[in-house]
Amino acid sequence: MFRRALISSAVVLAACGTPPAPPTQATVDAHVARARELAGTDLQFLMPVCQPQPAQRAAPGDPAIEQMLQRQIARPAPEPAQVFDNLYYVGSAWVSAWVIKTSQGLILIDALNNALEAGGLIENGMRKLGLDPAQIKYLVVTHGHGDHYGGANMLVEKYKMRVVASALDWQMMETQLEFDSPQWGRPPKRDMAVNDGDKLTLGDTTITFYVTPGHTLGTLSPMIEAKAGGRTHKALMWGGTSFNFGKDFGRLDSYIAQTERMRGVVKREPVDTFLSNHPGWDGTVENLAAIRKDPSGRNPYVRGPEAVDRALRTLGECARAQRVRFMLA
Repeated sequence: MFRRALISSAVVLAACGTPPAPPTQATVDAHVARARELAGTDLQFLMPVCQPQPAQRAAPGDPAIEQMLQRQIARPAPEPAQVFDNLYYVGSAWVSAWVIKTSQGLILIDALNNALEAGGLIENGMRKLGLDPAQIKYLVVTHGHGDHYGGANMLVEKYKMRVVASALDWQMMETQLEFDSPQWGRPPKRDMAVNDGDKLTLGDTTITFYVTPGHTLGTLSPMIEAKAGGRTHKALMWGGTSFNFGKDFGRLDSYIAQTERMRGVVKREPVDTFLSNHPGWDGTVENLAAIRKDPSGRNPYVRGPEAVDRALRTLGECARAQRVRFMLA
């Protein structure tokens, strides 16, 4: 599957027809400026992706990383909220957890950092929203980093749900983790593996999985049917955003190519809603505040296909800027 994704990435890059810009600081600045222009005023939450990233991947047990994780986990979480008729937010201020309600049970997307968070935020948040955690039939892990799978084992042991991840990230989680921390729960045991284009249907709802390598080799970006007032919106959840893998040109090239590939998907479907598995990358904290203030108003997550396309282009420009930075280093 990964070979197929890489070939697809190479084809997309070649199809762009534009030779790479020379590695200069001016080139970096041009990519960042283009990203800022694409983000406009409505997608500014994506611009931190354009900040320079280190050439070395964080070492296991790095005190600075552990302190960062502690700060992020300690941030006060937003109140759980219903975002669409069938989509609910039960995550933290740093990591997202989404629940999809179907006619035959619930699908949970991501499990936060550890069992304590999964219990305090996911379980308690669901109950506040009138959802029964015992009705979770599937847990989707968008990628194999502990902030997304850390609470999985507790939930699986308690509620016996199936766990879904990409075949590539299952391999990573059961062999050699890219990142680890004592603040994360252990990876779940291999269960359901999905590949690019696979679908999961539960009752009246179908999720389509796209493998978008970059953030990890097997990052999943699910396409969700989000329902509101009798209308079904296509929502793309970008499954891995930041460039925390160090000076790896192959990963950056894959990331860039996947932003281009998914632009085609957004146009074809069409997709009018952009989501993330971190609330900072889709404006969730601000969006939830807007929904609480005016529950009957315009849903701030529904931005339209043009805005979703701009989001992907913004991420691609930030990745191109980082690629040139690594070439200059």
